[in-house]
Amino acid sequence: MPTTEKVRHLGAAELLDAVVDAGSFVSWDSPAQEPVLSEEYFRDLAKARERSGTDESVITGAGLIRGRRVAVIVSEFSFLAGSIGHAAAQRIVAAVERATAEGLPLLAGPASGGTRMQEGTLAFLSMVKITGAVRAHRRAGLPYLVYLRHPTTGGVMASWGSLGHINVAEPGSLLGFLGPRVYEALHGEAFPEGVQVAENLFNKGLIDGVVEPADLADLVARALDILCARRGALPEAPATLAVRPAPVDAWTSIGISRRPRRPDLRQLLRYGATDALPLNGTGQGEKDPGLLLALARFGGQSCIVLGHARPLRRDAAGMGPGSLREARRGMKLAEELRLPLLTVIDTAGAALSQEAEEGGLAGEIARSLHELIGLEAPSVSVLLGQGTGGGALALLPADRTIAAQHSWLSPLPPEGASAIVHRTTAHAPAMAQAQGVNVASLYANGLVDHIVDERDDASLEPQEFCRRMALAIEYELGSVAGVPVPGLVAARSAKYRSLGA
Repeated sequence: MPTTEKVRHLGAAELLDAVVDAGSFVSWDSPAQEPVLSEEYFRDLAKARERSGTDESVITGAGLIRGRRVAVIVSEFSFLAGSIGHAAAQRIVAAVERATAEGLPLLAGPASGGTRMQEGTLAFLSMVKITGAVRAHRRAGLPYLVYLRHPTTGGVMASWGSLGHINVAEPGSLLGFLGPRVYEALHGEAFPEGVQVAENLFNKGLIDGVVEPADLADLVARALDILCARRGALPEAPATLAVRPAPVDAWTSIGISRRPRRPDLRQLLRYGATDALPLNGTGQGEKDPGLLLALARFGGQSCIVLGHARPLRRDAAGMGPGSLREARRGMKLAEELRLPLLTVIDTAGAALSQEAEEGGLAGEIARSLHELIGLEAPSVSVLLGQGTGGGALALLPADRTIAAQHSWLSPLPPEGASAIVHRTTAHAPAMAQAQGVNVASLYANGLVDHIVDERDDASLEPQEFCRRMALAIEYELGSVAGVPVPGLVAARSAKYRSLGA
């Protein structure tokens, strides 16, 4: 139920107190050098300093968050609505560049109306140099995390406020490109209610979460434990390296893979991962339930996870094009953060609908294959269950492929292949065997490198199966993490080029 109660939002110093370990924050700020353009602006600056207790609209520095040193940039909204002029922009750029030089992850907490109107176009253009500094930080493989606070609009939202590897927001915060006051002045009516609210942006796949200030430190610590983990020694070889394909025909495996209680990606992360932090959507206004994207650790091995989320309802739509656009976000994160990518395949097929066709599903599958075969990061794929059609193929190419014993991979469901060849679905079992869709064939042909046993059906022992699969994943992630990326890319391409030759 909507409430009219006014919520008090934290200022910059209060946010730092809530997030940074007590007594650890060290300021990086030097005295602000403001370009005084008029006597009126001079007076505005003096009043802003008196009101806010700060000399500018941003505070920068470094401190410990749960014991890890992190660079921090926080807006002070009470200083001229957190607006960004020349001095604030210079301070932000200097902080980002220092964080990059010192190899520090960076947490930004903007709360701003955007460009400082008193300084005009040159202030507006400063968003370009801030973006350039953030880009260099990201290209150095350093995490950039953003906590959007109330309100964040205009040029700040359209530059450094939207560029995080992870973007989360304060509950109830107003976030958007266009300030509602400007819209009302230009159009003579109020902007539609509820659009520029953090919770709506989350529902639309534009941000990764809505987080109370009191919970932010824990979130940042979890994320950085994954993103900044140092690569350890290769894990001990798991017993699954000795597992071979199940001695059953393809149709039997297909039946087992379709059982409703079969463990899926959600259970794999719950029972097998040391930690998993879900991300949300493409960041571009799409959120397709057909795909799950997360940061995760398996044992001591960190990775970016993207995979099919098994539908929770039988009538749910298949994986749509938005899923693969979200998947490409995960691929880019793996490359930028220099982490292995783990893809998990478990799909009865991509969406067959007008919306999927008009959304460019075929092109998205092609672009996913294009990115994965040349991915400049280590990669492991897992055949977890069903593997039907282009939706499965789109997540398959990797340096190493693990398969559950009763997983499979096919251009169509066997019933569909039978209908094409025989004009009836009655020959589905024979078609599945003849097409070589099961793990026995995939292993014999060199696609599958590592098999995880199901004893004899993963649906009967979900937790134990997920733990065995997690050990196999940890081992394979470790085996590729230390190999130079150019060698991985060349070997990956050669592997797929030689299949069937």
